[in-house]
Amino acid sequence: MTLTTTDQPTRSASGALVPVLAFAGIVVAVMQTLLVPVIKDLPQLLNTSPSNGTWVLTSTLLSGAVATPIMGRLGDLYGKRRMLIASLAVMVVGALLSAVTSTLLPMIVGRTLQGFAMGAIPLGIGLMRDMLPRERLGSAMALMSSSIGVGGGLALPAAALVAQHANWHALFYGAAGLGALSIVLTLLAVPESPMRAEGSFDLLGALGLATGLVLLLLPITKGSDWGWSSGTTLGLFAASVVVLLLWGVLELRVKAPLVDLRTTARREVLLTNLASIMVGVSFYVVSLVLPQLLQLPKVTGYGLGQSMVVAGLLVAPLGLTMMFTAPVYARLSARYGPKVTLIIGMLIIAIGYGSGLGLMDAAWQSLVIAVVLGAGIGLAYSSLPALIVGAVPASETGAANGLNTLMRSIGTSVSSAVIGMVLANTANHVHGLAIPTMHGFRVSFLIATAAVAVGLLLALFLPNRSRPAQHTQLRASSEEEAGIAHAEEVLRGFRGRVLDAEGTPVARAKVTLIDRRGRQAGATLSAEDGTYVLTVPTEGAYVLAARAAGHGPHASSATHTGAETPVELDLSLPGETISA
Repeated sequence: MTLTTTDQPTRSASGALVPVLAFAGIVVAVMQTLLVPVIKDLPQLLNTSPSNGTWVLTSTLLSGAVATPIMGRLGDLYGKRRMLIASLAVMVVGALLSAVTSTLLPMIVGRTLQGFAMGAIPLGIGLMRDMLPRERLGSAMALMSSSIGVGGGLALPAAALVAQHANWHALFYGAAGLGALSIVLTLLAVPESPMRAEGSFDLLGALGLATGLVLLLLPITKGSDWGWSSGTTLGLFAASVVVLLLWGVLELRVKAPLVDLRTTARREVLLTNLASIMVGVSFYVVSLVLPQLLQLPKVTGYGLGQSMVVAGLLVAPLGLTMMFTAPVYARLSARYGPKVTLIIGMLIIAIGYGSGLGLMDAAWQSLVIAVVLGAGIGLAYSSLPALIVGAVPASETGAANGLNTLMRSIGTSVSSAVIGMVLANTANHVHGLAIPTMHGFRVSFLIATAAVAVGLLLALFLPNRSRPAQHTQLRASSEEEAGIAHAEEVLRGFRGRVLDAEGTPVARAKVTLIDRRGRQAGATLSAEDGTYVLTVPTEGAYVLAARAAGHGPHASSATHTGAETPVELDLSLPGETISA
């Protein structure tokens, strides 16, 4: 798979690009927690049974899981900005549909459409990689990655306030308004990326992945209702294994797969994705436990007796702290790398949950837990896209980050199912009502601590540094450091000029590095004087393909021996390779 660009000139990224994309991520995250304040009232509001009412939440989860890798791949192929706007537009339609109905089936359809917006997170990260200079990239991706937690944390008190003082349908009107505002801001401030992956969309792979994910996530989210040992639950789990295995075989044989499993199997990508599941588990535990503990009446002996709105406000610093850790992450990552930052984040999460076992006696203690966990989760979430981007070709950024976002979603789904089962099995039943116990809360915190411990172990086995080009790109945090990093990169790779048939330098020509397996290993645009620089990930034979508007394409074979000096190579459009 190679990378190409559009022939049209690219608008430079404005200073508003990062906040606009982060706002889109926050808007999308709002969808995940929008109905938390009214969960217990959904059966009455929709005139349905409690088991049917849970589909309002499950449908969003399922559609989000399916849409995330698919929209990431579509963005790589047809434009990330275009797919970002499409995701937000589908969300707005879904929110408006939910806003005008009080019937179960239309509500589920609306919520399913809202879940499609989850693809905005990897698309935003991909746009940042394509459009931003290296000195801004680390902190920008950190903010985008954390936006899902920021939106979830801020939505809780806002949704609680609306639900307490207005008709619950106002939640969806507000979400539709935020989505529409995000679309307008994206149109005004976010240019389209020039990067394109060549190939076609793997429709069969998309259908296979969607089927496998639904078969996997359905029993995870509904297992407590159906029974974990029931034939339906076990049958769906077995079917998911069969479908995903067949899907994997298909993806390995397709020339342009939806998900490149060979890239995904690389140690850095695989371990990062597995660690993402553990971070997702730990993130959702605090969102499930603290609001319930805060709202339980004091007559239980351990409940803190706070209102829905106050409980939301006390948990909101979880998201705010995640947002404020983005610049901290940038400095730490620039100095030590995203692997170390991920490890630090997980250690802070473990400290937060460990200390939280003894900090459940007062409302202010919940605030402390939220702040500490927010800092740790923010650092961990910020590290994940940097590790992924540093390990995959630029043409696969959207799809790879889409898969990573999916791993986090699977983590939150597993967390929701496991913690829900723990709280249900340890609850006290009073007059037919199940009241969570302090024992259940503490067991939940222990489960989160264990998940973080597993994630920490996985992170320790990550490679110490990624491939040279991406490594320096993601760790440089200032123009001076970026210049030093660039000088180091040039020592191992190809450099030269792109010339036309008369020997005149060609500016903004696209030069793509292709390895012996036909995969894109690097890409760049020539400067105004026609010069280009490409770093090689490893020694070996490569093809350098050059193209520019108004000129014919050119490709040339070259070999890099791994020496610490660049191979000098000029490329002529059209024409022969010229030794510089």
